[in-house]
Amino acid sequence: MRGRHLQFEMAETKVRGRTTKKCEEIVGGLQLSSLIGERVQHGWQEKNGTISQWEGLVLDQVEVKPGLYLVIYDGVDCVYGIELFKDKRVKKLQIMPRRSFTATEEELRIAEELVGKAVEHVFEKDDGSKVQWRGMVLCHAPIMSSWHYITYEKDPVLYMYHLHEDYEIGDLRILTDKENKFLLPPERGSSDVEGEESLAGKPFEYVNEKGVKKTGIFIYQIPSKPTVYFIKFNDDFHIYVYDVVKTY
Repeated sequence: MRGRHLQFEMAETKVRGRTTKKCEEIVGGLQLSSLIGERVQHGWQEKNGTISQWEGLVLDQVEVKPGLYLVIYDGVDCVYGIELFKDKRVKKLQIMPRRSFTATEEELRIAEELVGKAVEHVFEKDDGSKVQWRGMVLCHAPIMSSWHYITYEKDPVLYMYHLHEDYEIGDLRILTDKENKFLLPPERGSSDVEGEESLAGKPFEYVNEKGVKKTGIFIYQIPSKPTVYFIKFNDDFHIYVYDVVKTY
């Protein structure tokens, strides 16, 4: 949506279910849509010309931008948006053997309970001290049903975690209504959103406090929180979470 100023600070590189549009395009003998649920390995050409190696799971293909895939890489907690067949920095893309994912009934029950909740999440720093981050559990992650997409007040990037263990040991706590008053978007009835056009697929411009302009696209609308979107900047492989009513 052109002309809208997205008022949040850009984040640095992070280490800490949706319908897929059918795509008939075939690249290198692979149908684009066939990558969903596959483990992939590829090189990545860094700015200095060196090639780093990455391996991860392809979670989804973005319906409004079919060449864009959501990938969770091994050892990285945030979800990346990569054009695996079009980005020239991707080198020697290969499909790896799949890994099976299982979940107990208890894990699935807690996973369902956490969706849409405002939470306080405790992380342990390198020095052993602990820090508390407030955030919102957005939805179940694709492919791995007991995992969640989550974002944080201090860092509006799309993360993916298996929250069950942290919840069980008390490192993840659901906030009370009083505590989450300014964290969750306001509840809206079906009559409030009926007939409203989704911003998914629409471009936007972002202007920071220094007047630097960036462009991007709204890629997905959260069904349970219709004011909340996943967005991607054209020059950034992180996925950001943005509320059109308030920002994180």
